[in-house]
Amino acid sequence: MGTQHDHLEPQFQKFIKAQPIFFTGTAAATGKVNVSPKGMDSLRILGPNRIVWRNLTGSGNESAAHVDEVPRMTIMWCSFSGPPMILRAFATARSIHLNDPDWEELNAMFEPNHTARQIFDLDVDMVQKSCGYAVPEMTFEKERDVLTNWGERKSDEDIRTHWLKYNQTTLDGFETHIAKRNIDPK
Repeated sequence: MGTQHDHLEPQFQKFIKAQPIFFTGTAAATGKVNVSPKGMDSLRILGPNRIVWRNLTGSGNESAAHVDEVPRMTIMWCSFSGPPMILRAFATARSIHLNDPDWEELNAMFEPNHTARQIFDLDVDMVQKSCGYAVPEMTFEKERDVLTNWGERKSDEDIRTHWLKYNQTTLDGFETHIAKRNIDPK
């Protein structure tokens, strides 16, 4: 049976920090639900009810548009080795872009990466722990370096061009605001 908590207890924070992957879930009021796997040391716990994660450039940009439409997000971690557990953080979220006032402070918490396009700031209102008995056991080998290598070959202008070509609207046609909030002058 799952248990609910109103914050990230210390043992949950320890569990989160030990996981090499997490999954984010977002949805607008209508349209498709988006679930994305994330890694690459892109998450920070700032308190028992606050998480930030930095979103790097990718082929789509669903999460940013969804959070702008309906400011909610769920993050899930699950144990693939050691004792089984699934942990979900249900939160109100906001997207922070390069031109937003909080960008510099939050982005400084991560290693430099010019492909970063948003940081999501989550106010966690419920944490759910469940058994994870059906999650398979797997061994972590290493982080992929494909995105890092791709980004190192791109100039800032190349990244902006990618955002304009691939990241302006969602699969359902929602605006991501990436041009206005990342490219246009402050």
